[in-house]
Amino acid sequence: MSTPAPLTGRPATAPRLRITGAVWTALGLVYVVWGSTYLGIRIVVQTMPPFLSAGVRFLAAALVLAVVVACAYGPGALRATRAQIGSAFLVGLLLVLGGNGLVVLAETSLPSGLAALLVAAVPMWLVVLRAATGDRPPARTLAGVLVGFAGLAVLTSPGLSGDVRLSGVLLVLAASVLWSLGSFSGSKLPAPGNPFTGSVYQMLAGGTGGILVGLLRGEQHGLDPGSFSTASWLALGYLVLIGSVVGFTAYTWLLRSAPLSLVSTYAYVNPVVAVALGALILDEALTWPIVLGGAIVVAGVVVIVSTERRG
Repeated sequence: MSTPAPLTGRPATAPRLRITGAVWTALGLVYVVWGSTYLGIRIVVQTMPPFLSAGVRFLAAALVLAVVVACAYGPGALRATRAQIGSAFLVGLLLVLGGNGLVVLAETSLPSGLAALLVAAVPMWLVVLRAATGDRPPARTLAGVLVGFAGLAVLTSPGLSGDVRLSGVLLVLAASVLWSLGSFSGSKLPAPGNPFTGSVYQMLAGGTGGILVGLLRGEQHGLDPGSFSTASWLALGYLVLIGSVVGFTAYTWLLRSAPLSLVSTYAYVNPVVAVALGALILDEALTWPIVLGGAIVVAGVVVIVSTERRG
């Protein structure tokens, strides 16, 4: 990647990653699939406990993907060194347990569209991480970050005014920071040769963590599977097969196969999909803070990504 260096802080002399048809296909999947997962999560937590359902989601997805990898590449493809497994577990805890788990918890009280718009801050946090590790982002990139943070300030106003729970807003902001840290780390730490194998270990770690956190929170007390709605079961199945196996795997593959600045563009497409679905299917209100704040955040992200892709 030529100057300026991308969001990961990869040196300007690093080999240029080719943007192939496979990259665009995977990116399109992440655009659409992850935009719809916010709706799916909101439907799941209407009748299911947040961390236990998220843990089941990723453990089931890990098992499905492990079978797919073993059948497609042979059982040997699931082998990895201790360092690779350790790195995958760390990234999985950051991405799945921290990044996704906190969003799931937040959506018990937060509209899915607003959650998606708050998560759109991921590229901004990536720039902050880049600067913290010694890189010097271009002035235009820093300007985009400032614009994005202004948008976040507008988006948090419903929580400050009491229209939504401030705790939910803060949870999603924390989730976006952890997701950014996981994405940043995933591009630097040792990983299994097969990126799908890496996804298996990441989802295994994050799913196990979700179950443990759910148990520590006492989500198992009074649990009655018979009270779970059909819609929640269908949404959970969608999240397992499409959101996790397809979407998460495509994202993990993209982290190793495409510039992170390009991969990060999903952050301003997902919210548009999520807000539209939330309004159409769940009748979520499009208030002025959501519309204005969301537009400002997306504008900031566009400036960041467009600047980082130049060169």
